[in-house]
Amino acid sequence: MLLIHAKYLDEDFRLVQGDIEIEDGKILRVGKDLPRKEEDLAVDCAGSYTVVPGFVDVHIHGCAGADTCDATREALEAMAAFLLAHGVTSFCPTTMTTSRETIQAALLAAKDMMDHPMEGGARVVGVNMEGPFIAKERKGAQKEEDILPPDFPLFQRFYEESGGIVRLVDVAPEQPGGLDFVEKASQLCTVSIAHTTADYDQAKAAFDKGVTHATHLFNAMSGLHHRKPGVVGAVFDDSRVRGELICDGFHIHPAVLRAAFRLLGDRALIVSDSMRANGMPEGEAFDLGGQMVTVHQGKALLPDGTIAGSVTNLHQEIKNLVSFGVPFEQAVKAATLLPARAIGLDGEIGSIAPGKRADLVVLDENLDIAAVYH
Repeated sequence: MLLIHAKYLDEDFRLVQGDIEIEDGKILRVGKDLPRKEEDLAVDCAGSYTVVPGFVDVHIHGCAGADTCDATREALEAMAAFLLAHGVTSFCPTTMTTSRETIQAALLAAKDMMDHPMEGGARVVGVNMEGPFIAKERKGAQKEEDILPPDFPLFQRFYEESGGIVRLVDVAPEQPGGLDFVEKASQLCTVSIAHTTADYDQAKAAFDKGVTHATHLFNAMSGLHHRKPGVVGAVFDDSRVRGELICDGFHIHPAVLRAAFRLLGDRALIVSDSMRANGMPEGEAFDLGGQMVTVHQGKALLPDGTIAGSVTNLHQEIKNLVSFGVPFEQAVKAATLLPARAIGLDGEIGSIAPGKRADLVVLDENLDIAAVYH
């Protein structure tokens, strides 16, 4: 199969014109006027279409009425089908702070999806554990009674019993045992600072031990002040650390998003952090880790008004960022290659290059999705 006369983002995320040849689910060749056989299927992408890599969401709890912590294949299949329709071709189902039994069951359900992928759905490429090793003072929408101090033996058991599918684990490194946890867990997967009371110095100490990621930057952490840089300042100040950004316009002001993308460059990546209400009617109440959440005017809120995840998706966030003034190429890269890199899969997915999976999204002149190849 060939996509011909395509305007696409090349592996350096420059807009170029040419053809993309696909064989057995992989990108075989890219270039101008590629030779083709008479029997080859050719899709003409001439005109106002742009081909971009499939989106990669490394932080998503749920959508379409389903949640990772439902801990069933059926829930993950509902999520995968919904996500693919919105251009997400790879994702990391993300657990909440909940019981050990639920986390373990969720990991095993994700392992089943990885071992036996569904047809017509986004691919599960690992799991993101957002809890339970966080600070109660910064719990946000996480359930306080299930919060635990950093416990590497427990995490190692989760990791090994699930076959090593955890790609990301969150921790509040200032908690007792936090730095030891970071040092050991970072040998197994990406470790992220999250839901934390850490100050600048504590965050930098965690980076020295192996933290390379910051979960939903600005949210559930100390902010940037000119005399107290906080976790946000530590991330800005350290080239070893990437920051997730929720780009729905509610979690972070558009002006701050513009500034963050300028400051972080390739260290900024987009996540949805969406919950099961994503794609469902507003006004209904939905469970999020044992707490009830309602959606009003696009905001997912706990009864006390705390923001509880989002109801957005990476495709909408790209459109938001472009409308906020972030360059299109940077916005797409932050939803594709950079999250893939954060979980160590940038050699397989995340850009349009020979040898990588043929996960492609075709956008029209309004940046709406015209087609998804997966």
